[in-house]
Amino acid sequence: MFGIPKAPLALGLAGLIPFVWGAVTVLWPQLAGPVAGGFGSRFVGPYIGLFYGTVILSFMSGVLWGFATKTSGARAATGYVLSVLPALWAFFMVGGGPTSSARNLIAGFAGLLLLDAAFTRWGLAPAWWMRLRVLLTVIVIASLVPVAA
Repeated sequence: MFGIPKAPLALGLAGLIPFVWGAVTVLWPQLAGPVAGGFGSRFVGPYIGLFYGTVILSFMSGVLWGFATKTSGARAATGYVLSVLPALWAFFMVGGGPTSSARNLIAGFAGLLLLDAAFTRWGLAPAWWMRLRVLLTVIVIASLVPVAA
């Protein structure tokens, strides 16, 4: 899709499943029953999207940290500082209830997209990175909206 390598695209799209499933089970709770009964309630409704979103923001901090290793000096120091922001955001801003947590995750993913753009502008991310990140971020945010509403 638009020059994004197949493996990152496939893995990125697969990574959307918990977000989309969470939104589906918020909008249609009757679909949650079998999964909640078999795996537990944290795998349906707002809980899966909120928990997974926290994990993914932390994961993305690691990705940005990896990009920062591709430079040196002040740019590297700036990159390392910026790279920890998504994980810190998730740690401090998620947990005050589903609605506020979802709103804070939406803000966190929007902020992450700005960081992705900065790392891309500095030449630290692959050329296709922003195409992938915009696609994934739009779907993540759309999936969190039913919980945030």
